[in-house]
Amino acid sequence: MNPAPTYDDVNLILRLYELRREPKLREARAWFVSSYKPQTMEQHLALCPPGSEQNAFFRMVTSYWDMVAGFVTSGVLNRELFFKSGRELLFVWVRIEHLAPQWRETMKSPLVAGEIETVARSYIQHLNSQGPEVYETFQKMVRGV
Repeated sequence: MNPAPTYDDVNLILRLYELRREPKLREARAWFVSSYKPQTMEQHLALCPPGSEQNAFFRMVTSYWDMVAGFVTSGVLNRELFFKSGRELLFVWVRIEHLAPQWRETMKSPLVAGEIETVARSYIQHLNSQGPEVYETFQKMVRGV
């Protein structure tokens, strides 16, 4: 069982929210939501070629959420409290999940996006405990189905 949230958890969530409001990260997040929809690694590379602003945006968004997920998996941030305001992490996972195996193979690292995946899978269980169609409906919305 996850321990009760503390004031430190609340303060960390507020600080993470402040970081999300940083202008460059906000721009990167807006781009990710509106434009990052590749279905293949080839499409990803065409959309985010190395050295491009889009590549920087992609790395900024995914590394931010991987960092946040690391706080959750390490126990620094209360999982249930995070789930109340961190649905954007799950949005990011839905957009990258199908490409993660290829990135891991390309980079020869099974840990690429691993923290995001771990928290996302837990978040999916959390949503499914609220109702059988909660996650499926969210996933369809993110994928534009």
